Amino acid sequence: MTATGRQLHGQAGEDRALEYLSSHGLTLVERNFRCKVGEIDLIMQDWQNLVFVEVRRRDSRDFGGALASVTPVKQRRMVRAAQFYLLRYKKLPPCRFDVIAIDGDSLQWLRNAIVEGM
Repeated sequence: MTATGRQLHGQAGEDRALEYLSSHGLTLVERNFRCKVGEIDLIMQDWQNLVFVEVRRRDSRDFGGALASVTPVKQRRMVRAAQFYLLRYKKLPPCRFDVIAIDGDSLQWLRNAIVEGM
C-alpha cells in the first residue's frame, strides 16, 4: 500500500518531532500506536515519565494553526488510547501528554498540554 501525500506530510512532521524530542533527551518507546479507541503519534520516555505525544503539522497558521487543531475530541481519543496502552503495565508509570505543533518552519513543544485524570 502506497502512502498518500497527506500521510507523507504527517510522517515528515513526526520525523521532525522525534528528532527534536530525541535531541532534548527523550527516548522513543513506540511510534504510531493504534488501537480501537484512538492513536498516539509518539510514545517517549523522559526519565521516569512516559510521554504521549500528539504531533500536529500545518503549512501556515491560517485557521488557528497546528495547535488549534488539537480539539477536545482529539484530546479525549488520545487519553483513551493512552489508557488502552497502559493496560500492559502492572504498575503505572508517571505519565504526561505533550503536543508538538509545527506551523511551517516553526516548531513549538508544549509539555503537559493535555491534563486529564487517568
